[in-house]
Amino acid sequence: MSTSAKTQGKRLTKAEQRAESIEQILDTAEYLFSKRGFHGVTLKDVAKGVGVHHTLLHYYFADKKALFDAVFDRRAPVSSARRMKALDEYDLKTKGKPTVEGALHVFLDTDFDLYIEGGDEWKNGLALTAQVANSPEWGTEIMGNYFDPVVRRLIEILKKALPGCPEEDLFWCYHFVSGALMLTLARTGRIDRLSGGLCKSDDLPAVKERMARFMAAGFHQICDEKVQAAKG
Repeated sequence: MSTSAKTQGKRLTKAEQRAESIEQILDTAEYLFSKRGFHGVTLKDVAKGVGVHHTLLHYYFADKKALFDAVFDRRAPVSSARRMKALDEYDLKTKGKPTVEGALHVFLDTDFDLYIEGGDEWKNGLALTAQVANSPEWGTEIMGNYFDPVVRRLIEILKKALPGCPEEDLFWCYHFVSGALMLTLARTGRIDRLSGGLCKSDDLPAVKERMARFMAAGFHQICDEKVQAAKG
């Protein structure tokens, strides 16, 4: 339910009006950024989408970059915190004996669940994350600020699942996982066309069922021989 729908029928305080205006701006900006990217959106585009004069946006945000940062900061910390909590709980539950597939399910499924349960807002937010992750201009800095600790936590658990696997290989395998995840969250529609409609970009339950298992096989293919050699 939108913020305006929640507050319809009651008189808002100035603080509530301000909060609602900012939410509407962020929702609209998130949608536009997720479709067109940072450089394809102007403050006037966002203002038009909200139905206000663009000077109002300057009242709340110094410039487009400040608006973009506010949009990204609304969801990325939620995703990161959920993942970290889930990984910590999984590590504790498995008592030092995690599996690759289990760790990948925990890492991947938190975002899939946000997508499935969160409605259009989270779909737009995760699509924007995918776009940022694939941007040479933004990807390293912005994604690193929010997600590097979570990735390193995943690698720690994968080291327990694959003792003896060179760290270099674990990071390369993660790199491939990340690429597949970002393409999935971007919802480009390409798989719909390639498969003649058999697969749908929006069918995250189908992805959730398959991706961790598929990627775990890749980790094992790369690492198992080296793990066995390390065991002697």
